[in-house]
Amino acid sequence: MSDKKFVPVMITPFNLKAKVDLDAVSTLIDFYLAAGVRGFFANCLSSEMYSITEDERLELTRHVVKYVDERVPVVATSSFGLTIDDKAEFTKRIYDTGIDAAILITGHYANIEDSDEILLRNFERMFKLTGNIPLGMYECPAPYKRILGADVFRQLLSSGRFVYHKDTSIALESVQAKLEVVKNANAGFEFYDAHSPNAMYSLQMGAKGMSSISGNFYPEILVWMVNNATNPSRQEEVKWLQGEISRVDPLIHIAYPMSAKYFLRKRGLPVRTISRATALELTPEQKNTLDGVHDSFLMWCDKLDIRPVDTTSLLLPKYPLDAAI
Repeated sequence: MSDKKFVPVMITPFNLKAKVDLDAVSTLIDFYLAAGVRGFFANCLSSEMYSITEDERLELTRHVVKYVDERVPVVATSSFGLTIDDKAEFTKRIYDTGIDAAILITGHYANIEDSDEILLRNFERMFKLTGNIPLGMYECPAPYKRILGADVFRQLLSSGRFVYHKDTSIALESVQAKLEVVKNANAGFEFYDAHSPNAMYSLQMGAKGMSSISGNFYPEILVWMVNNATNPSRQEEVKWLQGEISRVDPLIHIAYPMSAKYFLRKRGLPVRTISRATALELTPEQKNTLDGVHDSFLMWCDKLDIRPVDTTSLLLPKYPLDAAI
């Protein structure tokens, strides 16, 4: 097996009262693991982290850590709070749930108009307040997307505190420049690209893996890609699949994460189309588009001899699929 990894950005299932459904979270974890993922990013933007309470962030992350039970690493976003001191305090609290690294959102350490010097200074203060907690960087699109240039990225890595980076820069030149920096990073540092259309390219340039929203639709496909992107004997299929992933990527982003919840439910998982991040329901047209993506997914599996996860084996009796959504 390739040493590359696919790490899903986990969605949060809610019950009919819009409370976090921890039983459904457990079933989702079983699903991801059956698909071959090799890590989890809990409490992230896909998890609707800005729409759940501080206590729910901790409860959700604690549940993921406990249920995963050290089978694969778990990371979670930790940089919540108004001040750097607040962010450091919450980082300690969420690290105590048992996660392997606490992930800091780059946009939380400088305002949109602030210089990189301010960003670096705030990160330095964060380092001093968090002891030896292993940290990660996340160029999260919210509150705004703070893309790190290669030089700033290099300076942050030189602190020795970072073990993880989730890149959302999209532009391959930016990804490549950062991966050049990673060559001189500590041996345990892992770089993940969030942009599915980059998958083949970033993996071949040296990324440790992918951590994209597409894993909330068809994780088996992304696992196949990370396992084969650098396999000389599968390059024709890799290029073909990359074209397919890129073709549907704009379609799955529409109305996300509701689109993912609809897709997972279509696959037989106990995930209701209930979101706190958006009150809008999917339109019939959006559902038809996602149905078409599902047809494509089955076609990819057939062509590449990938066995989709049998979700019926994961279901608990309390989740009748004809229940209200």
